Amino acid sequence: MKTTPLTPERMKAILAMQQKEITEYEIYTRIANRVKDEENRKILLKIGEEERRHAETWAKVTGKTLKPQMGKVRFYSFLARILGYTFVLKKMEMGEEKAIEGYSHILDEMPQAREIYEDEQKHEEALIAMLDEERLQYVGSMVLGLNDALVELSGTLAGLTFALKNTRLIALSGLITGISATLSMASSEYLSSKNRNEENAGKSAMYTGVAYLIAVAAMVLPYLLLSNYFVALGTMLAVVLLIIVLFTYYTSVAKDLPFGPRFREMAFISIGVSGISFIIGILVKNWLGIDI
Repeated sequence: MKTTPLTPERMKAILAMQQKEITEYEIYTRIANRVKDEENRKILLKIGEEERRHAETWAKVTGKTLKPQMGKVRFYSFLARILGYTFVLKKMEMGEEKAIEGYSHILDEMPQAREIYEDEQKHEEALIAMLDEERLQYVGSMVLGLNDALVELSGTLAGLTFALKNTRLIALSGLITGISATLSMASSEYLSSKNRNEENAGKSAMYTGVAYLIAVAAMVLPYLLLSNYFVALGTMLAVVLLIIVLFTYYTSVAKDLPFGPRFREMAFISIGVSGISFIIGILVKNWLGIDI
């Protein structure tokens, strides 16, 4: 294959792209082998084969055969099990966008780069078309559970912090409230889904309940580990913000939604309610004249 002479810098860049392509081929293939939906599996295998073909094209230019970076392969495969393959593929697609930028600089130098560039453009369309992963169908239920837990329980814990001034009592009250609210939210989601004639009402309730319970455990934990109730309150609020950041980032990547506005809205509501509840705790304690 006739190619334009390459500078050491350009050779280094092409080797990096060759490494990326062969690694992503292995990732796509491994994920595809675990996907139950036949149509999605075929799309993943097809994209994986394109990545392998790209790597072979670059190998003809560099004269080197590279092996997949197995650490990255195992990491993304594990991530796909935990967070779902849609999230992982979207993250990889973000990398493809950067790769396309790299390809655009050498389109004039290397004719074969144009073909790879066009293939990369098709990847995103194929991935968007296959977004029917089960867990993403229940993102709304997870958002409902998390939002309610973050707002309700953070407010409750903040109010109890000054009223009780005892981290053990606060944790006990928070756990009782949180577990009761989890059962209430899950059952409400089940009945709501049933009234909408949805087939998987039980799964909707499960996702809502699990999301709520995880948030409850994370927010109560600082009160179980720390003795200073003000430090525990600050840690709890930091945990709330961390949960909001992580979940908002997850949904933003998986569902192609803007991160900033969603994060600011959830953070403002949760922290705002916590602040109001903390003040209410002080007022009620003084009004009732209770000293614990």
